[in-house]
Amino acid sequence: MTRLLLLNGPNLNLLGTREPGIYGAETLDAIERRATQVAREQGFELVCFQSNAEHELIARIQQAGAGNFGVLIFNPGAFTHTSIALRDAILAVGVTMIEVHLSNPQAREEFRRKSYFSDIAMGVISGFGALGYELAVRAACGHLAAASGARRP
Repeated sequence: MTRLLLLNGPNLNLLGTREPGIYGAETLDAIERRATQVAREQGFELVCFQSNAEHELIARIQQAGAGNFGVLIFNPGAFTHTSIALRDAILAVGVTMIEVHLSNPQAREEFRRKSYFSDIAMGVISGFGALGYELAVRAACGHLAAASGARRP
């Protein structure tokens, strides 16, 4: 079974309590459970991982390149605006990536408007809160089904 990898960057472990006016009141665990269910309904497995450490995210990206992951769904958090190393890791392994954000970075502070990932992403989903994760999973599943010629459930 083709798997999807969902990576979440720094401070996303604090969802539910961290600035709920911007990021919503749902916890990361609840978001991941729903996203996992959506993937399962589409016939795919979703593997989730969160880290505040850039090197741990890089290691997971490198593993994705060799681990039968069809698509990487990635919320880099604040690394969106700072991490060339994460960008380079994605390019090095050649995995298809969807960038996802809870808030809309383009509607926020100027420094948040630059992403090191958007131009290498298959697509970017932002501003829809927790629903963005489900949309990203559906997009990933649709992409993989179309690539394999399989019919989606």
